[in-house]
Amino acid sequence: MTHSALSRERLYQELQRPTAQVSLARAALYIAQEDYPHLVVDDYLAMLDRMAETLRQRLPQDRYPLKIIGAINDYLFSELNFSGNSVDYYDPRNSFLNDVLERRVGIPITLSLVYLELADRIGFPMAGVSMPGHFLIRPTVNEMDVFVDPFNRGEIMFEQDCRERLKQMFGDPTQLEPQHLSPITPATFLVRILTNLKLIYLQNRDVPKALDAINRILLIAPEAVGEWRDRGLIHYQQGLLDQARLDLERYLHQHPNAGDAFEIRRVIEQIERVQDEP
Repeated sequence: MTHSALSRERLYQELQRPTAQVSLARAALYIAQEDYPHLVVDDYLAMLDRMAETLRQRLPQDRYPLKIIGAINDYLFSELNFSGNSVDYYDPRNSFLNDVLERRVGIPITLSLVYLELADRIGFPMAGVSMPGHFLIRPTVNEMDVFVDPFNRGEIMFEQDCRERLKQMFGDPTQLEPQHLSPITPATFLVRILTNLKLIYLQNRDVPKALDAINRILLIAPEAVGEWRDRGLIHYQQGLLDQARLDLERYLHQHPNAGDAFEIRRVIEQIERVQDEP
């Protein structure tokens, strides 16, 4: 088994655990292992353990949720100087947990991952919130309607703040729906990391790595029909017509009334014409 195949098998097996037992950090490190073949997953998990132990010594005696959040913020952003990488946001290293822990910079989802892992280790359960265009986390204790923005040094937000942030990013027509602020599953969390990597690689014209990201998304979420389409179109551009046709036909079978169904059928017809040529 190749190194990449082994990392994917480990990623897949991690996600077969009951949701509450999935280690997001371990799974994220399996994603990073494909780019860092010598990465030792347990070394970075131990780093998180040590950070959490130090944080535990910084916790206030009064364990009110907002005080705990304040202590985490002080430790991560003031003492350790973790920060959002707004200078080079699309650097792939921002999406790899090992790099984020070593460089102490990242993007919203990976900084959220570090925050979540520390919170979990000190017994303060939190969950990711996949708001459009941004990523937040929220406590899952006492049904608190409080949100934390790790990309902005742990800024504490309320629902109205989230609405304002969405309005700033997308304008008035965008509505904040209840699902935008609901905790997401580990699989959804990891798919979002991989989607970030896929878009970065496509932007950089690194097609092989973009395909690797798509393949791992489909390993985690085979129901993500848009990925079948995207992989099919990449295969078509590469001249891999059999693979392209299989992916695009599967996409249309699952999503026959898609907004781009006409264009995809045209591509399939073009493939058929080429394959029928003597």
